[in-house]
Amino acid sequence: MNVLFVDDETDFLETLIKRMKKRNVNVSGVKSGKEAIELLSRNPADVVVLDVRMPGMDGIQTLREIRKTDPLVEVIMLTGHASLEVAKEGMELGAFDFLMKPIDIDELLYKLEDAYKKRSIHEKKIEKIKEVIAEQ
Repeated sequence: MNVLFVDDETDFLETLIKRMKKRNVNVSGVKSGKEAIELLSRNPADVVVLDVRMPGMDGIQTLREIRKTDPLVEVIMLTGHASLEVAKEGMELGAFDFLMKPIDIDELLYKLEDAYKKRSIHEKKIEKIKEVIAEQ
């Protein structure tokens, strides 16, 4: 499982990456939506953990761009500011889940595993469809 964390808070991002690496998660991190889009174009991720509030391209805008380039990537939104409107918009755009900061690392790990399983199931379905089409 390849995970990308996107958060403009450097200390939070670095701590999260260290804690995930201790749990043997293949993880990388960037500090902006723009950096995330650029990195994902070169190195696809299975799951993206995306902060909602960031300067420049915010989490919702970044989610829109991610969906355009890789509709199968699962995105978990992180927010320190509960907003029903933002949560609704994110879910409509296909966010896997929303988590509130500060986050519980075990809960995050559980959500990452669930999101990765969902992506894997979709990939298997697509492969089966391709096989059926190839046989016709």
